[in-house]
Amino acid sequence: LGRSVQWLTKFNAQPTDCEREVWNQVNTVLQDSESVLADLQAYKGAGKEIRDAIQNPSDMQLQEQAWNSVCPLVIRLKKFYNFSLRLERALQSLLESLTCPPYTPTQHLEKEQALAKQFAEILHFTLRFDELKMRIPAIQNDFSYYRRTISRNRINNLNLDIENEVNNEMANRMSLFYAEATPMLKTLSTATTNFVTENKTLPLENTTDVLSTMASVCKVMLETPDYTSRFNSEDTLLFCMRVMVGVIILYDHVHPNGAFNKSSKIDMKGCIKVLKEQPADNVEGLLNALKFTTKHLNDESTPKNIRTMLQ
Repeated sequence: LGRSVQWLTKFNAQPTDCEREVWNQVNTVLQDSESVLADLQAYKGAGKEIRDAIQNPSDMQLQEQAWNSVCPLVIRLKKFYNFSLRLERALQSLLESLTCPPYTPTQHLEKEQALAKQFAEILHFTLRFDELKMRIPAIQNDFSYYRRTISRNRINNLNLDIENEVNNEMANRMSLFYAEATPMLKTLSTATTNFVTENKTLPLENTTDVLSTMASVCKVMLETPDYTSRFNSEDTLLFCMRVMVGVIILYDHVHPNGAFNKSSKIDMKGCIKVLKEQPADNVEGLLNALKFTTKHLNDESTPKNIRTMLQ
């Protein structure tokens, strides 16, 4: 394992000259990730205004208040959706760099530590975003109200400035995105699957081995007191756990047999055990992600003891 764990603990892994172009491109996306999370965390929803408007359909003032409360929220939801598209492109650029011949996955992770770190940071952001989104039912309620109201207003020929911002096609795409329990993970899983499908000349193992190696690195760090004692905060521990779960989910979507199969290169029993040893509050969202966002957990080929561990 040796040097390949360094990228995970280096908080400022500096790119080498050959990494720099991709690193700069991905960095511009990652720089916006904290503000996206802060915006999502501050999302309060327009539940009260919507309820008042629905209960008093003939009160035009309440209808207007609800509409004026929902529109800025829809613009914010569009911002999150657009960020998912940027994240998808960033992930595909990193996959290209970390899987290209002639190097092995371990060599890539050692040679391109700054890019490996960015890959980990994307997964860390993704799981944080989805954990937050799961706790905000207002998002779907607000968006449903917006769509119903805009259809009604369109029928009544009302002038709708917001359609310049969120046209019908955009609203349809956003609807699909927010209907997912974990929309960012779904975006990244699809992006990784598309990457493999589009790069037919690249052996599948180049991609799956990078993912399984990253999962192994995280697992070893989490179960080895020598490493965990060096973690300078609980945040580092959470970072490791989120990255491990993220790469497992991507692997499960991309590998034909998935991550839970006996032939899988990921020690799923060990990974789940490491998670279950952590405080329940820290891992509930991650265990749920493994239960509900993976593709092969309920396959017949999944060992019974692994399924039991996740019940």
